[in-house]
Amino acid sequence: MTRIGAIFNPYTHSPDEFRAAVLAAEEAGVPELWVWEDCFRQSAFATVGAALAWTERLRIGVGISPMPLRNVAATAMEIATIERLFPGRLLPGVGHGVLPWMAQVGARVASPLTLMREYVPALRGLLAGDQLDVAGRYVTLDGVRLDYPPATPPRVYAAAEGPKTLVLSGEVADGTVLDSGHTAAEYAAAVAQIAEGRSAAGRSGAHDHVAYVVTAFGKDAEARAIADVGDRPDPAERALWGDPAQVAAGARAFFDAGVDEVVLLPSSRVDLIEFYAATGEVARLVEGAQ
Repeated sequence: MTRIGAIFNPYTHSPDEFRAAVLAAEEAGVPELWVWEDCFRQSAFATVGAALAWTERLRIGVGISPMPLRNVAATAMEIATIERLFPGRLLPGVGHGVLPWMAQVGARVASPLTLMREYVPALRGLLAGDQLDVAGRYVTLDGVRLDYPPATPPRVYAAAEGPKTLVLSGEVADGTVLDSGHTAAEYAAAVAQIAEGRSAAGRSGAHDHVAYVVTAFGKDAEARAIADVGDRPDPAERALWGDPAQVAAGARAFFDAGVDEVVLLPSSRVDLIEFYAATGEVARLVEGAQ
C-alpha cells in the first residue's frame, strides 16, 4: 500500500525545534516522520526515542544512521530497546555515511560495500534473536545474542544510490531509502536494480522502497521546489509543489514507478507546523484514493 511521510531536516531545523515538530506531525495525522543522522548534527536514536515517547501514533523512520559510527551489536541494542518500548513504530535504516565525515572520526572503511554486506545481515539476525558468529572484514561477533530482542523484528532499511549499492540493498535489506532529486524514471530504474539483487539472493516477500522528494506548499511553491532540486535536467520532474491535492496527484508518478512511500522533504527552511499540516492532508488524499 502506498503511503506519504515527511522529513525533519537537520540542516534547516535544529534539535531544539524537534519536539514542536514531532507534536505538529502527530497532530496533523502525518503517518511517518523520518530523521537522519548526519555528522555532526543530531543523534538518530536519541531523537527517535524522544519522538516516540512524545507521541502515540506517529511512526519514526531513521534514514539513515551511518554504519561505520557504531558496532553492529550496539546498533542492534539501540533498535531492540526502542522497538520493545514502542512496538511497531520504528523504521530503522543504515547507510555508508558520508566518507569524508567518516574519515574525520577515524571510521572510514576501505570498502563500504563489504561493510554493508556484513553489517546489515548481522543486524537483521541479531534483531531476529539469533546467536551469531561472524568473522568478517569489518564485523566480528563471537556468540553474540541479544538478551531482549524485539518480539517482532522491524524492517531494516539500507540507503542506496549507485547501481552496486542498490543491488546489494536488495540482497541484504528489507527496504531501501532512496535520496531526493530523482525523476520517476530514475526511481523505476533503482527499483529494478533492487529487484535484481533480491532475485539473485533468493529473497522472498515484499521490499519497501522509500523515496525522499523535495516538496513545497504555498506561495511561490514551484520556484522554491525547483530551486532546491538544483542544477539538474528536467527539474520539474524531480519535485512536488502546490496545494495538497496537487502534491498527492504528483506523487502518483513516483508510486507508479515502484516507490512504496513518498517522503516529503521541505524545500529550504519552512514553517514545519504548516508543512506537516499540508502533508497530513496529502496522506489522507493518497490513502483515500487506494
